[in-house]
Amino acid sequence: MRHRAYRGRMVYLTGGVETGREHFSVTVQPDGKRTLRAQCEMDDDRLLRDVVLTVDAAWRPIDSYIRLSVEAREVGYGWFRFTPDLAEAQGWTAAHGRFEQRIATAEATAFFGTHSLHCDAWVAARLRLHAGPPEAFRFCTFACSTLANGGSGPELIEVQADYARVRDLGRERVGAFDTHHVRIEVPGVDDFDVWAGGEDCLPVRLSSDGLGQTYELVEVEGDYR
Repeated sequence: MRHRAYRGRMVYLTGGVETGREHFSVTVQPDGKRTLRAQCEMDDDRLLRDVVLTVDAAWRPIDSYIRLSVEAREVGYGWFRFTPDLAEAQGWTAAHGRFEQRIATAEATAFFGTHSLHCDAWVAARLRLHAGPPEAFRFCTFACSTLANGGSGPELIEVQADYARVRDLGRERVGAFDTHHVRIEVPGVDDFDVWAGGEDCLPVRLSSDGLGQTYELVEVEGDYR
């Protein structure tokens, strides 16, 4: 069986005006592995982020590559890899130069925050697999940046278990999509809502309290479910 693929575009809106966009494509293998490729642009910050992220059938990260520039200057780039007992990264940042990180983990990394909107929507997929109460769900094990716009690093930042709280707000119809509405509260950084559509958890709509922005899916095509 051949892999399936879909692609699309989101727009970043501030006061109803487009201030950025994210172009994405996703391939899904027969065994459930999927790879996201996203180009994220923020006009006001002149921020450009390229993200490649592969997850397994349980939506846990396997590896990733992130390149970041702000104000037309290179901020950094890095390669990330996750195993059942290790998270590691290699790369370069303007702030710290060449770096290498290896962090032992007690279990497989549940989620890696890349600051791609599409990746954020995959939180709903991880929550869907969570067997316990929503308040016990751990949103993020590692992130590449703790800034609201993701404008630092990228580097491997370990996140404490109580870093964020996830609220499951149930099913909602948004345009042509049946979505899963999730609110993610990150004290001191941002609170944002995610409406993830369908089996593939498409990023149909997101909103950020900290940045005062909303994000809308405006194009999608291919074999999405």
